[in-house]
Amino acid sequence: MKRFSIGIGVGVLIGVLASKACQTTELKPEQVLKKVKAVVKQEYIINGSWIHMQSETVEHLGLTYRVYRGGLTSSTVDGPVQYEFVADVESGVLLKLDHI
Repeated sequence: MKRFSIGIGVGVLIGVLASKACQTTELKPEQVLKKVKAVVKQEYIINGSWIHMQSETVEHLGLTYRVYRGGLTSSTVDGPVQYEFVADVESGVLLKLDHI
């Protein structure tokens, strides 16, 4: 009976750990936007920003990512400049930033 209880305990523990390892953790869109702005602020003055609330799947450099799309407005001497970005939903890493 003692071995049976230990076996069940170990089985439950392995199940819980495996379940947590398999779960993907997506950041909220607001968290991703904050990370992107922190990176872009090192180079540009940001006046405005937006982000799509729905993630999507895209292929970038031969890899498949779940991403959020968004945009930023920056101030320059010549006036406002708009950028679109693509950022990873799990890490918030900026994958692409294009001037539009």
